[in-house]
Amino acid sequence: MTDARLNTLCNWLKGLKPRWQLDLDTLAPASADASFRRYFRIASKNSVFGTLIVMDAPPQHEPLDAFIKVDAILSEAGLNVPQILEKNVAEGFLLLNDLGDKTYLSALHGNTADSLYQDATQALIKMQLASKPDALPNYDAALLQRELDLFPEWYLKKHLQMKLSQTQDAQVKQAFELIIQNNLAQAKVYVHRDYHSRNLMVTEKDNPGVLDFQDAVYGPITYDASSLWRDAYLAWPEEKVIDWVIKFWEEGRKVGLPMPSDFGQFYRDFEWMGLQRHLKVLGIFARLFHRDGKEGYLKDIPLVLQYAIATANRYIELKPLARILESTRINQHG
Repeated sequence: MTDARLNTLCNWLKGLKPRWQLDLDTLAPASADASFRRYFRIASKNSVFGTLIVMDAPPQHEPLDAFIKVDAILSEAGLNVPQILEKNVAEGFLLLNDLGDKTYLSALHGNTADSLYQDATQALIKMQLASKPDALPNYDAALLQRELDLFPEWYLKKHLQMKLSQTQDAQVKQAFELIIQNNLAQAKVYVHRDYHSRNLMVTEKDNPGVLDFQDAVYGPITYDASSLWRDAYLAWPEEKVIDWVIKFWEEGRKVGLPMPSDFGQFYRDFEWMGLQRHLKVLGIFARLFHRDGKEGYLKDIPLVLQYAIATANRYIELKPLARILESTRINQHG
């Protein structure tokens, strides 16, 4: 099978070769995405850069406008995001500087976690401080609901072939309503929407490098914190998580972010937001497998499910949802 897009990409790079001193023979896959996007790395004889990243985003699936817009917003806020060196919006290609290949996921362990998360906290606060209404799409009730609906549709029905009783269906709807109410009552800031260990790069200067922000929205202040510390790809003891969230809350309040004065309230918001995310993620991981043939995410389902059950069990009004989630665990192994 010939890769027509790769040929188009190589032709585009040929035209850029003189300006960026590209070594076209070194073009190699850098990483794939959970979406239609993919990334390549290419060597440059330009000593400032060494290597560059090429993004391939097929316009019919992944238009570049949002990436370009959010990149500018975050760059202006002082975050270490890729610099766009060249763009070909019509065909869906970007040439970017390279933030390296060392993800937070590969670097986080007991001895590094405090300092890496401190850097991630500072970057998150910078982004939230830059927030303005109307610059990014609104994380509104409709979007929160659409995301939650992925859970019954893809995880329960498609993945587990589980049919909810009328009572269970009503309980799920009721839980969704309560979750959305909580999420919408939170102060609004810029939300990266995937601020976790696979999208943060360890960089020598201005750590972390921040990637994969094209779906950014204006929404609940705890969202990115819950992506970061209730990460679908790695788990920490609860007391560590509370400690990091306290630090984020204290630093945020110090610089004037709109956070509640009571930490208990903030942590509850963090938990409910995390639950919204985990229910969505269960649906997305199931969809990636059944619709897109990507099975790599199935192994991450047990941790996400564990987070969701633990949170739902801590709040009396979410107990019915907790029971449904627990029954899926039996179903999963049954």
